[in-house]
Amino acid sequence: MIQIDALPAFNDNYIWLLQEPRSKRCAVVDPGDAAPVMAWLEAHPDWQLSDILITHHHFDHVGGVEKLKNATHARVAGPAAEKIPARDIDLNDNDEIDVLGLRFKVMAVPGHTLGHIAYYHAEQNLLFCGDTLFAGGCGRLFEGTPQQMHQSLSRLAALPGETLVYCTHEYTLSNLRFAHAVEPDNARLNERLAEVSRWRDEGRISLPSNIELELATNPFLRAEEPTIIAATKRRDDRQSSEPSAVFASLRSWKDTF
Repeated sequence: MIQIDALPAFNDNYIWLLQEPRSKRCAVVDPGDAAPVMAWLEAHPDWQLSDILITHHHFDHVGGVEKLKNATHARVAGPAAEKIPARDIDLNDNDEIDVLGLRFKVMAVPGHTLGHIAYYHAEQNLLFCGDTLFAGGCGRLFEGTPQQMHQSLSRLAALPGETLVYCTHEYTLSNLRFAHAVEPDNARLNERLAEVSRWRDEGRISLPSNIELELATNPFLRAEEPTIIAATKRRDDRQSSEPSAVFASLRSWKDTF
């Protein structure tokens, strides 16, 4: 069984560390900073970093790649459509890659960036989705269109409800505060907001989430819900009820929230 831990980086990033205890091999996802990974490896000198998985090209996700590769000779895999430093394996939609004995499916999820990918392992219900789906929210649209992002999120939302969502930022509390502004009478959301508030007060991380919880509380996965449509129409009575248009309205609202 793979063990997964979060290595904090910068102000609110998480570098996901996957560990296979029998072989003492490990992998990391989106190491924007090499230092936390190097510190872990120095504290565990009998472990070998074998793989570095990248979801997209932003510096806070790739900034540590070259240093880690030079130090460990780890294999670097990332989206073929983006410029990824020291990449060994170019990945496209529906490709598969073996990491620590697990076969991950690659999913193209454009929106935050045009070449963004996610890594999904069905048997253990693992999803590493970078800055596409967040706990309670979604990534900003730096390169893609609202239609692309809505389609990408819909693809992730179709995964089994027990799928664990390993995104790469601790944005959950601010995302849920926005979600509450959109859907204040959502009881499940209000329970989650209170719970995450307690966790953050205690210094606990809020991840991973799961798809079932996101479908119940994340407005960006709920664009077809009457309460969400009504909320966008209250802001603009000319607002279309078409799901991608509702999503676009939510994303614009969140950008200035």
